[in-house]
Amino acid sequence: MKGSENVILDVSPLLRGEKSRLTFDYTIPPVPLDRITFKGDAQVHGEITDNAGYMRLSATAHLAYETECDRCLEPVEGEFELVFERVVADEGTLTEEQIEENVDEYVIVNNGKLDIDEQLSEAFLFDFPRKIVCSEDCKGLCQKCGKPLKYGDCGCVTKEIDPRLAVLATLLEKKDD
Repeated sequence: MKGSENVILDVSPLLRGEKSRLTFDYTIPPVPLDRITFKGDAQVHGEITDNAGYMRLSATAHLAYETECDRCLEPVEGEFELVFERVVADEGTLTEEQIEENVDEYVIVNNGKLDIDEQLSEAFLFDFPRKIVCSEDCKGLCQKCGKPLKYGDCGCVTKEIDPRLAVLATLLEKKDD
């Protein structure tokens, strides 16, 4: 979800105590993912609130996508929602060690400006589903003919004979003749 130019939020009114809440709404292009086609940019909206010096960022990103079911390979459309929450800290108020140990908890303000696009991109990559199915009860593909089983039985023989017993099956067939 990282575009060529990041959106920079000006949080200086919050830092000066002029406002207690700052809202934002913007779009950013998605990071390309294998086998996923995105239907547009991610819509990001949220707010930063200041409660007596404790600042909190809450954002949600929505992103429509198309792909294929990981079980039956049929087309799947969906919308991914990313919920992103962090504590906002002014540069210099935390040590490097505190930031590194709690990297998923903080966003850092530099000179009154806040850039969250990189952290949103990382959260998007980590949180986007690794397996997408058309339905939770999708039965996948027939292992013999490859037909999607959600359309019904394909007629293939599903009973497998243990190869160690195949010789016995041939003997039984000869006896029946």
